[in-house]
Amino acid sequence: MNKEPVLQTEPKEGVPEVTDTLAGFELICEQYAAVNTPLATDAERASGYRYGHEDWLIQFKRDGAPIALLDPIALDEQGVDWNAFNEAVGDAEWILHDSRQDLPGFAQIGLKPRRLFDTEIAAKLLGLHRVGLAYVTAHFLGITLAKEHSAADWSYRPLPRDWRNYAALDVELLSDLERAMTHELKRQGKWEWAQEEFDYALHEGLQPPKPHPVPWMRISHINVLQRDRRGLAVAKALWTERDRLAREYDISPSLLLADSAIIEAAQRKPHNASQFRAVRSLNERVRMHLGNEQDKMFERYAPIQRKVKPSLWKRTIQEALDLPSDELPELPGKAAGHGEDVVNAPRSAKFWQTHEPKRYRQLQRCKAVLNQISQDTCTPTDVLLKPQILRNLCWTDHPHRRDVAQFLAQQGARPWQVDLLSESLSRAIM
Repeated sequence: MNKEPVLQTEPKEGVPEVTDTLAGFELICEQYAAVNTPLATDAERASGYRYGHEDWLIQFKRDGAPIALLDPIALDEQGVDWNAFNEAVGDAEWILHDSRQDLPGFAQIGLKPRRLFDTEIAAKLLGLHRVGLAYVTAHFLGITLAKEHSAADWSYRPLPRDWRNYAALDVELLSDLERAMTHELKRQGKWEWAQEEFDYALHEGLQPPKPHPVPWMRISHINVLQRDRRGLAVAKALWTERDRLAREYDISPSLLLADSAIIEAAQRKPHNASQFRAVRSLNERVRMHLGNEQDKMFERYAPIQRKVKPSLWKRTIQEALDLPSDELPELPGKAAGHGEDVVNAPRSAKFWQTHEPKRYRQLQRCKAVLNQISQDTCTPTDVLLKPQILRNLCWTDHPHRRDVAQFLAQQGARPWQVDLLSESLSRAIM
């Protein structure tokens, strides 16, 4: 019978202070250059509070050296040279949990990992049903971590001791976890798979972010306005003005106007002052009530929120309502045809069944193959292959005539996935 995991409440060497001076940074570089062990790392942002997604705290731990908590904002303002840290750790393996979250921020400031071990990717490859860091450490090390500050406003200064403790614990166990997971990956014959996944994640994570082609379409539930071009104009105008103000005041857009308020305004289209006042979400300051310490963090942004008056939203809506018909936006159409260039097959199983029954049967056969391989290898199907790639394969014209291995590779599948799946999928689509 498994024992209950032990809760680790503090790092073994105590809670470190935040390093925010060049002298402190140089000392850390010296300490980390003096050892030759993997580098455990993590980063904290102020998502949900600030406009940008930059790192406000970076945590490092290397066996043989103390845990370091760095303030990248303060250090950048003093002209820090991040290459000094890159040189200090050399070609050390960087251990991260969910590297896709942290690598873009590292790349932005000039941190350049050369090798990666992602404990979340490893957990998925090993078939864990939950892959959060606290669960994974409990599973492999018998130790669990408190996560009560995961959604804190990390731009706040000075950082409270409890927050620094939480941040340090996020890297405290990563090296031990990497060793345990490496052993299990090799035992299950998945070490080469993991290496390919880590290399891919590292390469992708360090690439410049790709801008969304139509940013305002990221509004939640925008599809409810699909056939309402005037409503889309209102939504687009409100999103654009909200984004401009959020950038100017360095505040999360959702703290100025919720997506739900944008959709409501777009549906109701208030034409006069009375109708505008009836849309309460446009006339009241956004208040977050989560029943925890975050409520106080959100309230720190109340002075900024009060600067944005309801009259601004009213004027924005009116301008959208006054647009000529030929200037109204519409949602980009989805790919409806077939062929070699179609890369985004429909996701709806009902659409496949109704409009493409033959392709639907091919898709079901391929899913059955994938499920069998998943059982045989104890690997989740979505780790074996992205569901969209499988749909794309069955959506193209004459999939049974194509080179499945080549198609999977072109769609971004890694070599281990191509080698494992292509032959079986080729038979399934015949």
